[in-house]
Amino acid sequence: MFLQLCSGRIVAVKTRWLTKGELATWVRLVAVLELLPNVLDSQLRRDAGLTNFDYYVLAMLSEAEDRTLRMTALAAQTNAALPRLSHVVRRLEERGLVERMPCPEDRRATNARLTDAGMGKVEEAAPGHVANVREHVIDALSPAQVEQLGEIADALLDRLDPAGGMTAMYRRHDTVKD
Repeated sequence: MFLQLCSGRIVAVKTRWLTKGELATWVRLVAVLELLPNVLDSQLRRDAGLTNFDYYVLAMLSEAEDRTLRMTALAAQTNAALPRLSHVVRRLEERGLVERMPCPEDRRATNARLTDAGMGKVEEAAPGHVANVREHVIDALSPAQVEQLGEIADALLDRLDPAGGMTAMYRRHDTVKD
């Protein structure tokens, strides 16, 4: 039992413990969530001098109109706190991959734009990154399992992002046919 605030009242709630099978599945998911970022980071660091998050920021900019996004929109698309994103963009800016400028529509806002060098870095890094994703995730699964993984991810995202704050980001490839 634990206490929980419900409609302004504190109520006792019985804990629904995980079954042995649920616990085994949960522990495996936790292991994937812990191991996969390191696998992605190590390949990108070795081959392109980028972290996975650096690459993700550059990739989001590469897909944007005029390769430009407001920092707040970029933060939303990458699910990053603005201070973290500002730090990463500053480092990318120092490398000549991104530039920041005042937003022409709102001088209080700042835009981030992918430079030609930044686009070149994305194009250089993408083949190795995709090969790494394919090797460690996609090719480990059958086509049916890849489809199931998409369905599982959708079910989890419905719970994790009920307001749909990141829906545009993770649904942007849904209409693309192989």
